[in-house]
Amino acid sequence: MPETRPATRRSATRRPTTRRAALAALAAGTALAVLTGCGAADMTRQSSPYAAARGAKTVTLSVQSWVGAQANTAVAGYLLEHELGYRVDTVQVDEVPAWDALSQGRVDAILEDWGHPEQQKRYVEQKKTIVSGGDLGVTGHIGWFVPTYFAEEHPDVTDWKNLGKYTDQLRTPESRGKGQLLDGSPSYVTNDKALVKNLGLDLEVVFAGSEAAQITQIRQFAQEKKPFLTYWYKPQWLFERVPMTEVKLPEYTEGCDADPEKVACAYPHTPLRKYLNARFADEGGRAAAFLKKFHWTVEAQNEVALMIAEEKLTPGQAARKWVERHEDVWRPWVG
Repeated sequence: MPETRPATRRSATRRPTTRRAALAALAAGTALAVLTGCGAADMTRQSSPYAAARGAKTVTLSVQSWVGAQANTAVAGYLLEHELGYRVDTVQVDEVPAWDALSQGRVDAILEDWGHPEQQKRYVEQKKTIVSGGDLGVTGHIGWFVPTYFAEEHPDVTDWKNLGKYTDQLRTPESRGKGQLLDGSPSYVTNDKALVKNLGLDLEVVFAGSEAAQITQIRQFAQEKKPFLTYWYKPQWLFERVPMTEVKLPEYTEGCDADPEKVACAYPHTPLRKYLNARFADEGGRAAAFLKKFHWTVEAQNEVALMIAEEKLTPGQAARKWVERHEDVWRPWVG
């Protein structure tokens, strides 16, 4: 959740950032779980023995916690295994630590990055340990949203200047007497605390703790037809179940979010990108070529995400279903 230059998904200011003063502390202690058939391991102590292994028919993919990123990895992993004959390991890593793991060869690829300019400058431009794998094909956008049923009753709520009129209706036990702005994980890219302060809004940013917890809270509000204001992002399958309308923030202009303490503008729209470990990009053969070609749409990602989140299929089961339905889409990736 889902940095986008600087700022930008889902994940403190995706800047320092962006998917953060708080993030720096989180990143230092983040446990990176290796999710393979062999069990879980703490990636802060050991990496996958297959990542960046010369000649090994194994690929290790970083996967972020939000379901859209899981959909990418599920389909890519399924095709790598069933069409190209690779063993695939997945490693769940928060956004900034994932760049460190990729640079060190502990993972081979990140399939959905929301924009981390500091890491890009360090590892892609300066150290050259990471290379771009091209666009994912999906454009990401973070924003503030209210439920559409509330926006239809009160059309002016979709302009940030009018949010103060609805403080009482947005108040919750957690918001300390102010209106609640519901965020997800503190590790996501978010400028929300600075926005609230710099726009002079009577709001309290309340972190649900994770995408799953935030979805649970949103769905509960929606079931009870209560008003709410939430940080959310596109693409995301939840819009199919809980229609939401974006609140217009001050227009985004290039550089308006350069200083994380002074941000007073909307989040940008960001083409999501893939990144590969530089050695893997050179020596990864058909696997590296495939990941560079992997490119799909918001609709495709949401189709897989819905199967995982709503139908409760495992990522592998959802990937298999999607692959069976869409050979015309994926066949050029493996050709």
